[in-house]
Amino acid sequence: MSVTGGGLVMLYLVAAVAGYLLGSVPFGLVLSRLFGAGDIRKIGSGNIGATNVLRTGKKGLAAATLLLDGGKGAVAVLVFATMGDNLGLLAGFTAVLGHNFPVWLRFKGGKGVATTLGVLLAASWPVGILACLTWLVIAVIFRYSSLSALVALAAAPVYAYVLDGPNQAALAAALGILSFIRHHENIRRLIRGEETKIGDKKS
Repeated sequence: MSVTGGGLVMLYLVAAVAGYLLGSVPFGLVLSRLFGAGDIRKIGSGNIGATNVLRTGKKGLAAATLLLDGGKGAVAVLVFATMGDNLGLLAGFTAVLGHNFPVWLRFKGGKGVATTLGVLLAASWPVGILACLTWLVIAVIFRYSSLSALVALAAAPVYAYVLDGPNQAALAAALGILSFIRHHENIRRLIRGEETKIGDKKS
């Protein structure tokens, strides 16, 4: 697709905005209300992601939230990648921003881990699979969702650079940095030994 000048700028703007709006759909909140689990922001960590939905005891809702949050990141990448690889990467990044800072919830969203993994899978499936496997291994061993995410997303830029190239590595690095910023409280709790483990119902 050949676009130049103002048309190219507009295309990048559309990709950025559309990615953000898609990512900003709070599936965890919508599903928890729809299926009688209440306002997910008032329990556990107050997060709208799958880990906090799991604290309601509704594993099906947590799984659905995980798939939908990952799916919206993947869709953002795949739709705009048809118009150019960099457009897909941009839309994926802004989808994670949308999940983390949704305009509908006064910019108070989730940590963006599932959406980030969805973006990585769509941008480069080998990188995404390795990141998911890294998350799974750390989760099984230590049972900390936050630690699993931090390790997986710290490793993702290395996977991307080796398997794909600098553009995908730059995206993975940017998403990793964003994730570390969003997990700053979790990092402090991990250091103090106070982080809640997967499956625990945080009061």
